[in-house]
Amino acid sequence: MRFPLRFYLPYLVLLGFSGVISIYGPHQRAQKTGDILLGGLFPIHFGVTSKDQDLAARPESTECVRYNFRGFRWLQSMIFAIEEINNSSAFLPNITLGYRIFDTCNTVSKALEASLSFVAQNKIDSLNLDEFCNCTGNIPSTIAVVGASGSAVSTAVADLLGLFYIPQISYASSSRLLSNKNQYKSFMRTIPTDEYQAIAMAAIIDHFQWNWVIAIASDDEYGRPGIEKFENEMFHRDICIDLNVLISQYIDEAEIRRLADRIENSTAKVIAVFASGPDIEPLVKEMVRRNVTDRIWLASEAWASSSLVAKPEYLDVMGGTIGFALRAGHIPGFKEFLQQVHPKKSSHNEFVREFWEETFNCYLEDSPRNEDSENGSTSFRPLCTGEEDIASVETPYLDYTHLRISYNVYVAVYAIAQALQDILTCTPGKGLFANGSCADIRKVEAWQVLKQLRHLNFINSIGEREVGYYSMHNKNGAKLSIDKTQILWNGRLTEVPFSNCSEECEPGTRKGIIDGEPTCCFECTECSDGEYSDHKDASVCSKCPNNSWSNGNHTSCFLKEIEFLSWTEPFGIALALLAVLGVLLTAFVLGVFVQFRDTPIVKASNRELSFVLLFSLICCFSSSLIFIGEPQDWTCRVRQPAFGISFVLCISCILVKTNRVLLVFEAKIPTSVHRKWWGLNLQFLLVFLFTFVQVMICVVWLYNAPPGSYKNYDIDEIIFITCNEGSMMALGFLIGYTCLLAAVCFFFAFKSRKLPENFTEAKFITFSMLIFFIVWISFIPAYFSTYGKFVSAVEVIAILASSFSLLACIFFNKVYIILLKPSRNTIEEVRCSTAAHAFKAAARATLRHSSASRKRSGSVGGSSASSPSSSISLKTNGNEMESPSTRRHSQKPRVSFGSGTVSLSISFEEARKNSVQ
Repeated sequence: MRFPLRFYLPYLVLLGFSGVISIYGPHQRAQKTGDILLGGLFPIHFGVTSKDQDLAARPESTECVRYNFRGFRWLQSMIFAIEEINNSSAFLPNITLGYRIFDTCNTVSKALEASLSFVAQNKIDSLNLDEFCNCTGNIPSTIAVVGASGSAVSTAVADLLGLFYIPQISYASSSRLLSNKNQYKSFMRTIPTDEYQAIAMAAIIDHFQWNWVIAIASDDEYGRPGIEKFENEMFHRDICIDLNVLISQYIDEAEIRRLADRIENSTAKVIAVFASGPDIEPLVKEMVRRNVTDRIWLASEAWASSSLVAKPEYLDVMGGTIGFALRAGHIPGFKEFLQQVHPKKSSHNEFVREFWEETFNCYLEDSPRNEDSENGSTSFRPLCTGEEDIASVETPYLDYTHLRISYNVYVAVYAIAQALQDILTCTPGKGLFANGSCADIRKVEAWQVLKQLRHLNFINSIGEREVGYYSMHNKNGAKLSIDKTQILWNGRLTEVPFSNCSEECEPGTRKGIIDGEPTCCFECTECSDGEYSDHKDASVCSKCPNNSWSNGNHTSCFLKEIEFLSWTEPFGIALALLAVLGVLLTAFVLGVFVQFRDTPIVKASNRELSFVLLFSLICCFSSSLIFIGEPQDWTCRVRQPAFGISFVLCISCILVKTNRVLLVFEAKIPTSVHRKWWGLNLQFLLVFLFTFVQVMICVVWLYNAPPGSYKNYDIDEIIFITCNEGSMMALGFLIGYTCLLAAVCFFFAFKSRKLPENFTEAKFITFSMLIFFIVWISFIPAYFSTYGKFVSAVEVIAILASSFSLLACIFFNKVYIILLKPSRNTIEEVRCSTAAHAFKAAARATLRHSSASRKRSGSVGGSSASSPSSSISLKTNGNEMESPSTRRHSQKPRVSFGSGTVSLSISFEEARKNSVQ
């Protein structure tokens, strides 16, 4: 059986007791005959004397010591219930209940000694000896036993009584081991198992946020299972136990002192104890002697209100103890019954005489103490008068304000009476036994009462229903409710004491593991960047969402700033203005060339290709604008192809221009074939083919791995919106092909650097190509080493630098001549420049020829002197400049460019003189 349990924050009952040792032996009992006999086992004493038996003589029975006033009140509760039932007309009419009650002295041996008397009497009755002797005066069998108190004692008794199926109802044994019905067949109880108490104790520790405690338990069937369940609960709640020990009331003083040393040295301030009052008393005494006042005690119900601990002299050490108490009940008339106790009125209760002597610290006539007092074996006590007032003395016996165990005893007796009532009123055919039969109340046996108790359901005089059933799970589950304001901690403090292995970690930090220490012992580690904790004692730091970042103290997250190369930021505005400036300057140059398209400078610059070149430069400057602003999928797909195709178109035009002039000037005799192959159609075809290759690279790129916008969350506090290029290999091909054309262009420009300046911009193209290479070679490491919006900025700068270098180097000199030096923009200026180039070429040829002749003369061993003479005839639009020698020569190679005709006449005369040496 089980019964409802409630948890309270108990008060300390301030009590005292006499330390005089009782000499009453195990022969003491409370006994009254009746039709049906109930047995009782109560701890009238806290223990027995500890003495070694050397077996030199017959062993004597050990003596019980330290009177237990509460135990005597429990016994009185059983007697009161039995008398109340006997006086009731509703319960068991014409049936009288008797009792045989023994003192267990809180030990197994005494309890078994008493239990054997129950079993022996039942065994004699089962032999049916009436025909052999007159047994009419024989005491009837004990059909049920109420007791015992401690779980260890009840376990031993249950093993014995279970063999004979004698029902046993305990009022205070809460060990969960006793719930094993296969082992303890006849055991029942009116107290819940301490499994729930262990859960509640761990819940209290968790409630006050303690994680570092000391666990102490009785070394018996009550303490060991209870603390084991408590440890499991603590483990599941991540609460650590610093010290875990078993104790007993018979432990030696040296061991108690060592245990007290360990407790004092421990940093845990909370001590959870699963023990009985006698077992914990030696430790409490030692802690009081040392005046250890900075501990919080957590008491199980077995000692929470024990008179051994609730003493005024213990208040400084034990004040503020949190204990568990059984649900208190009310027993009408019990207060008056307790006050009526008197040695002369209680002939059936041999324990009353000792109670009276212990209460008033006197001795009764014919008392065993009187004899020992005369012999000087005990301290002197006066003779009791019998007129003492029981109400004038404060003892636990009269503490009936919160009847818990006493109430459990009362309920146990009524449970047995109800089972007997059910047997008495049983209707044949509806009974619990074979074929629906009923037991005979006059010859009822213990096993029949046990059967009836297992099906018991009754209402007692105070209206309680279904005694024996308890569930701590309500609709919303188990719940613990504590009013902290009602607690006065040790030292009269209202603040909850601290009992943790480590100081709590503030928000913004987390618990860090310390090697070799329990998990409750930790160090506070600051959360990493991008992580936060917003409460104390966080086990882990939470990672901020991708769009957020942790603040300075890592207690919360804030939204990251979104960044890209914006139109509104100064850097973006500057780049945009430069790009627009480049477009405007290029458009201006294009307008100048269109306006002066028929002038020699424009014609000599390959007018049609120059227009295409200027258009491509406008596209180059314009493509840089696509890199500014928030990247979208379409801008990411357009910007690289626009840049790549524009630059290839630009460089293709420069390459074709440079190569055409170079081939014409290097040709010895410009023929119609040269003019055919280097006409405008072929030039545009080459530009188209070069550009088409770049277009195909872009098409393949966009088809296989199209770029798209991408949010980069990897940077602290900032979200960079950039373009994911899709394929870096494709971007490499695009830039690489552009650089390859630029390299070829640089080669031809370098070769043609000495041609007439009016016909080609070779030097400037060479310089612009050098700038182009420097820019894009620097671009590669800069591109891969930067991040975010700076990637786009680097590419925009590279585009603008390349475009401005091409525009400035190729066109600014021409625009300067066209607009500011129109005198140089004439056909005569162009022809003079061509003539100068021809003179330089002829001089170089004459020097090469003269050098070759001297080498041939030297090879035949003769000496000769040669004086080359050259004559150059230039004919420009009818103007002739001839030397006499040139008139004799008629070969005049002619080169035609546009509308100008240049005739070159070169002759060489060499006088050879032979000298004989």
